[in-house]
Amino acid sequence: MAMQGSCLCKAVVYEVDSLDMPISHCHCATCQKAHAAAFVATAGVMREHFRWLKGEEVIASFESSQGKLRHFCSQCGSHLMAEREAAPHVILRVATLDDGPGVKPQSHIWLSHDKSWLEYKDVPAYDEWQTD
Repeated sequence: MAMQGSCLCKAVVYEVDSLDMPISHCHCATCQKAHAAAFVATAGVMREHFRWLKGEEVIASFESSQGKLRHFCSQCGSHLMAEREAAPHVILRVATLDDGPGVKPQSHIWLSHDKSWLEYKDVPAYDEWQTD
């Protein structure tokens, strides 16, 4: 079943037929900087299962490491996917899917780059922004 995704401003829309590799939470320093986050959910999608539907003209790219291009919306800055030209798959930013993928993450990778301040337990959690 095909899934659609988009950037924050909806200028760019894509479609994937399936997630062809498990979802991983990547903690690498490059993902941290590119996404301004401690980690990012990614999944491999075979090239033939990924297509841009709208907004290709506003997609910008950045070579974050040799041979790896990160593609993002030049209007709102949302990172949508990354790729290495020789790889048979692209690396989808799972959180940009408009609906849930129906599967859960299978791993955390690059924990050697994890932030020392990142805590997973004993930290209060709220359903929405806490105003008190």
